[in-house]
Amino acid sequence: MFQVGRSTESPIDFVVTDTISGSQNNDEAQITQSTISRFACRIVCDRNEPYTARIFAAGFDSSKNIFLGEKAAKWTNPDGHMDGLTTNGVLVMHPRGGFTEESQPGVWREISVCGDVYTLRETRSAQQRGKLVESETNVLQDGSLIDLCGATLLWRTADGLFHTPTQKHIEALRQEINAARPQCPVGLNTLVFPSINRKEVVEEKQPWAYLSCGHVHGYHNWGHRSDTEANERECPMCRTVGPYVPLWLGCEAGFYVDAGPPTHAFTPCGHVCSEKSAKYWSQIPLPHGTHAFHAACPFCATQLVGEQNCIKLIFQGPID
Repeated sequence: MFQVGRSTESPIDFVVTDTISGSQNNDEAQITQSTISRFACRIVCDRNEPYTARIFAAGFDSSKNIFLGEKAAKWTNPDGHMDGLTTNGVLVMHPRGGFTEESQPGVWREISVCGDVYTLRETRSAQQRGKLVESETNVLQDGSLIDLCGATLLWRTADGLFHTPTQKHIEALRQEINAARPQCPVGLNTLVFPSINRKEVVEEKQPWAYLSCGHVHGYHNWGHRSDTEANERECPMCRTVGPYVPLWLGCEAGFYVDAGPPTHAFTPCGHVCSEKSAKYWSQIPLPHGTHAFHAACPFCATQLVGEQNCIKLIFQGPID
């Protein structure tokens, strides 16, 4: 059994902190009051094949009792045993078709302390539980998403990761793009995707893109359309106005549903991955706040915007 939660006490195996959108790790962006439960959930894995993993809400504290907050919903089932929900809920979504190129978003459900599956409450902390869904179980699948109201976890199986591209493969794709010597169509200088280890630091030859049209350029300081929208630029190739951002190759291999070349960028953050991976995450509704859902970049948790939430990149090849 593995326990997950915000508490740093010894019964918790995986301490989870709130995900900050956009990977902003400065002091100003720190969460003042977490919405993640101290003992959020527990995952019980079979020791024998097929090594089934089941998720349950809440966890056991140091006195070996299930820990639930005072405001958590609790009830007695018809067979006499107690059950309940954590204060802000443990939500699970199993993708339809597994975690593959053909995956589609599933339906978000809430898991109880005893592992029963319920429809969502009206809000995350409502006292009235949803309806019992007897046809579904708490068994985790490859690609299942676990939302703890402040952080969303991706469950990957050993077999699923075996078919996932590796860090070496992603690095090979980066070198392949750079070997093609993409150029800025205006400055005619060669663009280079930086090393995966060089995150957050924009380099001189780093590719930038207009996220409304997908044209890839080197950095330039023209095309501003207004003083108020500093990031709204006019593409010199097609005159489309939109965000102009540096491109970053998504480096977490576990988020890729295929091993295709990095051709698409999420908007507005500029993280780049394969087409099918980008389109998959672009249509996943991640819980946000008490009752909202929106798609987010898996690499930095930035809320996605735009018609498709991602854009196909248009590279200019070398002219020689």
